[in-house]
Amino acid sequence: MRLLVCVKRVPAPGAKITLTPDGSEVDTTHLGFTVSPHEECAVEEAVRLVAAHGGSSTVLTLGPLAAEDQLRNAIAMGIDHGTLLPMEGPEWDARAVAGAIVDAVRVLEEDDGRFDLMLFGNESADAGNHQVAVRVAHALGRPVVDGVKGIEVTDGEVALRRAVADGHTVHHLPLPAVAAVKEGLNLPRYPAMRGRLMAKKATIRHVEPRHREGGLRRLRLRAPEQQRTETTVLGTGAAAAPAVADILEEVGLL
Repeated sequence: MRLLVCVKRVPAPGAKITLTPDGSEVDTTHLGFTVSPHEECAVEEAVRLVAAHGGSSTVLTLGPLAAEDQLRNAIAMGIDHGTLLPMEGPEWDARAVAGAIVDAVRVLEEDDGRFDLMLFGNESADAGNHQVAVRVAHALGRPVVDGVKGIEVTDGEVALRRAVADGHTVHHLPLPAVAAVKEGLNLPRYPAMRGRLMAKKATIRHVEPRHREGGLRRLRLRAPEQQRTETTVLGTGAAAAPAVADILEEVGLL
């Protein structure tokens, strides 16, 4: 079977986000980048499915040339091929991104055959639009399930499990299909040194995306107020005991 995993280059979790002076973009000067936790699980699942059923896997992203790093990391984990849709400048909205992915999928499928299963993260860690997988599936005329926490492939069909309030539901879709997965689907592996060395030599295919007008227009970004914590040193040794006792009394423990 053939699998496609779509990922997005996002700032590393916990990074301090600063904006450009005009507030229109994130200042990426000192940022590290990765992919969303949902997408790490999608990459891991693709590697597992190919190991279990045979076939090949491809990882795809739309972004700057530096996004090849995220593709190579996926290849180091066990993905077979990488495809970059090179894009510079302001970030595209979900509709434009989905359109570019649809165009690329058609090119890749024309060259190498149909993708049986396309995997996305449920939503990206930065924008959290929760739209791209559904838009791509609709444009390609393929069934889609989001919020996926379990995948089982059989002959010509995939069973996708979603968590609900009092248990889970299982959706049986004919292939080809699309799934948007959530963190917790599996435990992503850490790339081994051999995989990293192979990924450095891997050829990343470039497919030029066609820009189309999106449905949203960004006016400006606003950074939320940072939460600050303070630490008060009560003292050292036995001299701190009265202050500790006062705190315990204040919070009702004495």
